[in-house]
Amino acid sequence: MRMSHSAAYAVNAALQLAKNGRQTPVSCGRLAENGHMPERFLLQVLRGLAKQGILYSVRGGTGGFCLGRNPQDISLLELVEAVDGPISSGLPANSSLPVEPARLLQDTLAGVVEATRRQFAAMKLSVLAAQFPTPDGNGHAKMTL
Repeated sequence: MRMSHSAAYAVNAALQLAKNGRQTPVSCGRLAENGHMPERFLLQVLRGLAKQGILYSVRGGTGGFCLGRNPQDISLLELVEAVDGPISSGLPANSSLPVEPARLLQDTLAGVVEATRRQFAAMKLSVLAAQFPTPDGNGHAKMTL
Protein backbone atom coordinates (compact mmCIF):
# COMPACT_ATOMS: atom_id res chain seq x y z
CA MET A 1 0.00 0.00 0.00
CA ARG A 2 1.25 3.46 -0.84
CA MET A 3 0.11 6.70 0.80
CA SER A 4 -0.81 9.54 -1.54
CA HIS A 5 1.02 12.87 -1.49
CA SER A 6 -2.19 14.49 -0.24
CA ALA A 7 -2.42 12.13 2.73
CA ALA A 8 1.28 12.52 3.52
CA TYR A 9 0.91 16.32 3.46
CA ALA A 10 -2.16 16.07 5.71
CA VAL A 11 -0.22 14.01 8.25
CA ASN A 12 2.80 16.31 8.05
CA ALA A 13 0.72 19.45 8.63
CA ALA A 14 -1.30 17.83 11.43
CA LEU A 15 1.93 16.74 13.14
CA GLN A 16 3.29 20.28 12.99
CA LEU A 17 0.05 21.66 14.42
CA ALA A 18 0.00 19.01 17.16
CA LYS A 19 3.52 20.00 18.20
CA ASN A 20 2.58 23.69 18.06
CA GLY A 21 -0.43 23.39 20.35
CA ARG A 22 -4.11 23.86 19.67
CA GLN A 23 -4.45 27.58 20.34
CA THR A 24 -1.91 29.29 18.10
CA PRO A 25 -2.79 29.47 14.40
CA VAL A 26 -0.05 28.60 11.92
CA SER A 27 -0.15 29.95 8.37
CA CYS A 28 -0.24 27.64 5.40
CA GLY A 29 3.00 29.21 4.20
CA ARG A 30 4.77 28.38 7.45
CA LEU A 31 3.45 24.79 7.46
CA ALA A 32 4.55 24.38 3.84
CA GLU A 33 8.00 25.81 4.50
CA ASN A 34 8.64 23.78 7.65
CA GLY A 35 7.29 20.60 6.07
CA HIS A 36 8.95 21.06 2.67
CA MET A 37 5.58 20.93 0.90
CA PRO A 38 4.19 22.99 -2.01
CA GLU A 39 2.07 25.75 -0.48
CA ARG A 40 -0.68 25.88 -3.12
CA PHE A 41 -1.26 22.13 -2.96
CA LEU A 42 -1.05 22.13 0.85
CA LEU A 43 -3.76 24.78 1.04
CA GLN A 44 -6.18 22.43 -0.74
CA VAL A 45 -5.27 19.65 1.72
CA LEU A 46 -5.77 21.95 4.73
CA ARG A 47 -9.17 23.03 3.44
CA GLY A 48 -10.19 19.38 3.16
CA LEU A 49 -9.10 18.77 6.75
CA ALA A 50 -11.00 21.85 7.91
CA LYS A 51 -14.13 20.72 6.07
CA GLN A 52 -14.00 17.48 8.08
CA GLY A 53 -13.53 19.35 11.39
CA ILE A 54 -10.00 18.07 11.93
CA LEU A 55 -8.64 21.62 11.62
CA TYR A 56 -10.17 25.04 11.80
CA SER A 57 -8.98 28.21 10.15
CA VAL A 58 -8.52 31.65 11.65
CA ARG A 59 -8.74 34.68 9.35
CA GLY A 60 -6.60 37.76 9.49
CA GLY A 61 -2.97 38.78 9.53
CA THR A 62 -2.15 36.48 12.41
CA GLY A 63 -4.48 33.77 11.17
CA GLY A 64 -3.80 30.30 9.94
CA PHE A 65 -4.81 26.79 10.90
CA CYS A 66 -5.21 25.04 14.25
CA LEU A 67 -6.19 21.53 15.23
CA GLY A 68 -9.93 21.26 15.71
CA ARG A 69 -9.62 18.50 18.33
CA ASN A 70 -7.06 17.02 20.68
CA PRO A 71 -4.35 14.99 18.91
CA GLN A 72 -5.36 11.86 20.87
CA ASP A 73 -8.83 12.15 19.29
CA ILE A 74 -7.59 12.33 15.68
CA SER A 75 -6.77 9.09 13.90
CA LEU A 76 -4.58 8.43 10.91
CA LEU A 77 -7.69 7.02 9.22
CA GLU A 78 -9.48 10.37 9.60
CA LEU A 79 -6.52 12.27 8.14
CA VAL A 80 -6.16 9.95 5.15
CA GLU A 81 -9.87 9.70 4.37
CA ALA A 82 -10.41 13.46 4.78
CA VAL A 83 -8.20 14.10 1.75
CA ASP A 84 -8.36 10.86 -0.25
CA GLY A 85 -11.87 9.64 0.49
CA PRO A 86 -12.75 6.26 1.98
CA ILE A 87 -10.21 3.47 1.74
CA SER A 88 -11.89 0.79 -0.31
CA SER A 89 -11.22 -2.32 -2.33
CA GLY A 90 -12.38 -3.60 -5.64
CA LEU A 91 -11.48 -5.35 -8.82
CA PRO A 92 -11.60 -3.66 -12.20
CA ALA A 93 -15.10 -3.79 -13.69
CA ASN A 94 -13.95 -5.97 -16.55
CA SER A 95 -11.27 -8.05 -14.82
CA SER A 96 -12.05 -11.11 -16.98
CA LEU A 97 -11.55 -13.40 -13.98
CA PRO A 98 -13.87 -16.37 -13.57
CA VAL A 99 -16.66 -15.79 -11.03
CA GLU A 100 -15.35 -17.91 -8.14
CA PRO A 101 -11.73 -16.73 -8.22
CA ALA A 102 -12.98 -13.15 -8.56
CA ARG A 103 -15.22 -13.59 -5.51
CA LEU A 104 -12.37 -15.08 -3.47
CA LEU A 105 -10.01 -12.32 -4.54
CA GLN A 106 -12.60 -9.64 -3.71
CA ASP A 107 -13.13 -11.17 -0.25
CA THR A 108 -9.37 -11.16 0.30
CA LEU A 109 -9.08 -7.52 -0.79
CA ALA A 110 -11.96 -6.56 1.51
CA GLY A 111 -10.13 -8.22 4.42
CA VAL A 112 -6.95 -6.30 3.64
CA VAL A 113 -8.87 -3.03 3.52
CA GLU A 114 -10.65 -3.76 6.81
CA ALA A 115 -7.35 -4.60 8.53
CA THR A 116 -5.80 -1.40 7.15
CA ARG A 117 -8.76 0.68 8.33
CA ARG A 118 -8.51 -0.81 11.84
CA GLN A 119 -4.79 -0.11 12.05
CA PHE A 120 -5.18 3.44 10.73
CA ALA A 121 -8.06 4.09 13.16
CA ALA A 122 -5.96 2.85 16.07
CA MET A 123 -3.01 5.10 15.21
CA LYS A 124 -3.64 8.47 16.85
CA LEU A 125 -2.01 11.76 15.93
CA SER A 126 -0.71 12.08 19.50
CA VAL A 127 1.32 8.87 19.12
CA LEU A 128 2.79 10.04 15.82
CA ALA A 129 3.49 13.50 17.25
CA ALA A 130 5.43 11.98 20.14
CA GLN A 131 7.86 10.61 17.52
CA PHE A 132 7.96 13.82 15.45
CA PRO A 133 11.50 15.23 15.25
CA THR A 134 12.18 18.52 16.92
CA PRO A 135 14.95 21.05 16.21
CA ASP A 136 17.24 19.68 18.93
CA GLY A 137 16.54 16.07 17.89
CA ASN A 138 15.69 14.81 21.38
CA GLY A 139 11.91 14.78 21.09
CA HIS A 140 11.45 17.26 23.95
CA ALA A 141 11.87 20.75 22.56
CA LYS A 142 8.91 22.53 21.00
CA MET A 143 9.02 23.16 17.26
CA THR A 144 9.46 26.75 16.22
CA LEU A 145 6.60 27.69 13.91
